[in-house]
Amino acid sequence: MNIKQLLNEKVSQAMIAAGLPEDTNPAISLSNRPQFGDYQANGVMGAAKKLKTNPRELATKVVEHLNLSGIADNVELAGPGFINIHLDKTWLSTQVSHLVSDDNIGVAKREQPQNVVVDYSAPNLAKEMHVGHLRSTIIGDAVVRALEFRGDKVIRQNHMGDWGTQFGMLLAHLSDKLAANEVAETALSDLENFYREAKIRFDDEEGFADRARDYVVKLQGGDEECGKLWQQFIDISIAHSEEIYEKLNVTLARKDIMGESAYNPDLPKVIDELMEKHIAVEDQGARVVFIDEMANKDGEPSVFIVQKSGGGYLYATTDLSACRYRVNQLKADRIVIFTDARQALHFKQVEIVARKAGFLPENVGYDHCPFGMMMGDDGKPFKTRTGGTIKLAELLDEAVTRAKEVIAEKNPDYSDEKLEEIAKKVGIGAVKFADLSKNRTSDYIFNWKTMLSFEGATAPYLQYAYSRIQSIFTKANVSEFGQDISIIEPQEKALALKLLQLEDVVDAVISECTPNLLCNYLYELASLYMSFYEACPILKDGIEEEVKASRLALCHVISKTLKQGLELLGIEVMERM
Repeated sequence: MNIKQLLNEKVSQAMIAAGLPEDTNPAISLSNRPQFGDYQANGVMGAAKKLKTNPRELATKVVEHLNLSGIADNVELAGPGFINIHLDKTWLSTQVSHLVSDDNIGVAKREQPQNVVVDYSAPNLAKEMHVGHLRSTIIGDAVVRALEFRGDKVIRQNHMGDWGTQFGMLLAHLSDKLAANEVAETALSDLENFYREAKIRFDDEEGFADRARDYVVKLQGGDEECGKLWQQFIDISIAHSEEIYEKLNVTLARKDIMGESAYNPDLPKVIDELMEKHIAVEDQGARVVFIDEMANKDGEPSVFIVQKSGGGYLYATTDLSACRYRVNQLKADRIVIFTDARQALHFKQVEIVARKAGFLPENVGYDHCPFGMMMGDDGKPFKTRTGGTIKLAELLDEAVTRAKEVIAEKNPDYSDEKLEEIAKKVGIGAVKFADLSKNRTSDYIFNWKTMLSFEGATAPYLQYAYSRIQSIFTKANVSEFGQDISIIEPQEKALALKLLQLEDVVDAVISECTPNLLCNYLYELASLYMSFYEACPILKDGIEEEVKASRLALCHVISKTLKQGLELLGIEVMERM
């Protein structure tokens, strides 16, 4: 059920009947104040301005043709031409009652699902994942879950950095370790340290840099022994990433990896095609695309290098090849890419060139979704006290440790096993929600105290709201719920309206790739539940059985929605906290 969509259709029909053009936007929006209705149709104002007619008179005509029988109990004009719609409580009761047994909680599957390729996480396999990978990984995963919930076919693409000149250095170092009878797994147990050792040797050790470059040539030339060594390095590096994904409860798996190396055979073809179509030209030995569409104020085109003068390829070449692959092999209707905001220019260039070359047809959507930085309390990028990059594994372990302290204080009777289980869900959930609840494009301040609080818009607050509802079911000794929910009190109506907005919220998350909208929705829902709980007794003596059954069923729908919403964010709930 999407109330906004339903009202949109009804008001549109009334507008056409009143003589307005078919493409007139009804401009349906939620009302901020109950006295002005539950929803408002504000489109008459804009239409009247275009038609140079009186908006109030036009709105009167629209209302005369507006058929909301059985849906609204009152439709009124306000101000110069606003239409206020008060929804009927009986109709709301019916709609919310349907949700009791609906596994999708009123969110319909798309009639025409799309193939959506989502590129997210994308760590560099030469190093361990750090806090800079958090946003891409969890924002991407939340959007993926929302797309699948709505019925789209999602193809995850983990565009891992597994190629390039740095691998020559790493392979030379690994080769020496193995020659000294060290086991690869042991040598690569600490990727950061391994990388550091290799870099020192590359900078300081005589002859090592030349050996490293030889390894690059061998690797790119398809040398079998070198390829085996590279594969060993990649397999162990991927295992490190998989541990992080499991801790984070994200849905990426090994099968979703499409490393940069996978595009290597296609790169010469990309260049040949760009040259044949005169999109790229030779300039100082390099192959370059001059993008007039992105010219600066002096009229100088943006420079996009696709092949270096020495013949080497760049990220640009790989990303153009990825466009071809995703369109031709994966049959993408839409491509979504999550990276930090610093790469916005690069992906704009990729899109323009890919569309010119025909790698990316006009009917295929291409959304680069940049995100802001995670900042420390000092307003600078979040780092260790010594200025180093924080490993993601260490951050998540700290989250669990801090959550354990908070929960142990509230529930000293928990066993160690129970405490560990809840702390993992609360700690990881807290980190994820703190990030996902912020506008994707904004930087945000990382703060342990705020994110682990049981008050305000936090994961612990929502997890607690869910477990609190479960405790009511335990006290009432119910596991099955009636299908009849009566909406009588204002708090019940507010909850019903909020519950029936889920589809609209999920669609907004999918369209704009903004999980914060779902976070806001869940917090508002939980807050409304708390108000309802205070105002509308459920298990107190003297409550009629019908009223009790109705409120328990309403609680059931709320708990389902909280659980499903948090699941879309990749956050787990627990029956008891």
